[in-house]
Amino acid sequence: MTDKFEELSAPPDALEHGGIEVLRASVVDGAVSIALRRSFDDPATWGRLLADLARQAARVYALETETSEAEAFERIRAGFEAESLDPDAPILN
Repeated sequence: MTDKFEELSAPPDALEHGGIEVLRASVVDGAVSIALRRSFDDPATWGRLLADLARQAARVYALETETSEAEAFERIRAGFEAESLDPDAPILN
């Protein structure tokens, strides 16, 4: 890792048409650091956003590794499920 923060560029369509950044995620010392704003009236919209992120991440793995898009998506889904089922993870009722 580097001591310098390496940020991604904003998506071209957001630069062209405007928008609101709703999520920023970084890896700091091996841990995920996240900033987000609520952004949506219905929390289910976050589920759709997470599914879209998973599909896009799977495409990147398929392009940059020997892993197929389907296999990468399944590994992402399995990781999400394992984290969701973690009895020590904080869940507010």
